[in-house]
Amino acid sequence: MKFLDQVKIFVKAGDGGSGSPSFRREKFIEFGGPDGGDGGKGGSIILRAERNLNTLIDYRYQQHFKAKRGEDGKGKNQTGKGGKDLFLSVPIGTQIFEEDNKTLLFDFKTEKDEFTVAIGGKGGFGNTRFKSSTNRAPRKFTKGLKGEEFCVSLQLKTIADIGIIGLPNAGKSSLLASITSANPKIANYKFTTINPNLGVAMYDDKEITLADIPGLIEGAHTGVGLGIKFLKHVERCKTLLHLVDITEEDLIKSYKQIRKELGEYSRELLRKKEIIVLNKVDLLSKEEFKIKKKEFEEKMKKQIIELSTLDKKLISRLKIKLLKNVS
Repeated sequence: MKFLDQVKIFVKAGDGGSGSPSFRREKFIEFGGPDGGDGGKGGSIILRAERNLNTLIDYRYQQHFKAKRGEDGKGKNQTGKGGKDLFLSVPIGTQIFEEDNKTLLFDFKTEKDEFTVAIGGKGGFGNTRFKSSTNRAPRKFTKGLKGEEFCVSLQLKTIADIGIIGLPNAGKSSLLASITSANPKIANYKFTTINPNLGVAMYDDKEITLADIPGLIEGAHTGVGLGIKFLKHVERCKTLLHLVDITEEDLIKSYKQIRKELGEYSRELLRKKEIIVLNKVDLLSKEEFKIKKKEFEEKMKKQIIELSTLDKKLISRLKIKLLKNVS
């Protein structure tokens, strides 16, 4: 499925129906009074968050949405039928902004959250409404009000329990594929992942959502390599799994580079829980691994977890660690 995390759409709520100028017409009743009913309300446009969506791709080819108009009022004091509301589905994590992309209107954080983005117009009054002691046969009626219409911007920030971060080719997609049912594209070259991938894992009857955030590079916080586009997805993750390729020549430099980009984008990202994982340990001898691990832990004063996506025991240990961090 293609990923789209920002789109602009036009929404137009339905207009209200017009009131009726009808008069009572029955046999043997010469002067029937007014009996015009009111017009129906126009349909509104409502956005609703759905858990089974993780992209805004549905809005790539259709950006204009219009709700139904309310029906006009009828004789015999019949009110027109209201226009049907139009519901649009968006992923959890979607934010609605005004056309300026700065003014936040609503933030969808949980499933079934709803926001009425455009309200339908009220129906007009029929002539019955204008009957009085001095005007027994009013011909006055009113038209329905126009429904609201706006251009709004939808922006998606992925919501996940665990966000997998690291330099390009650190093995993030392979890790996601090994512990969830996700099927990301995997290859041994940089920038295989060009969009966030989501996976859901079940551990001890608990559901954990993981997001494979595309590889960050130096200058990402300024937009280099679409960095800002990717970093915004990290904001919603509760815990960060920092994956470091143990075959890198300088592990500490690689680790600090990602932390620097996170901090430059938002200091809040540095306060999130962090799990550090040294990946691809199967590519080193036991002695080489011990030396690199010891150096990293002593200089960074942080504990690490070793991993090879080919080793089921190591994957199982990591799963236990993830479960403890989201419980």
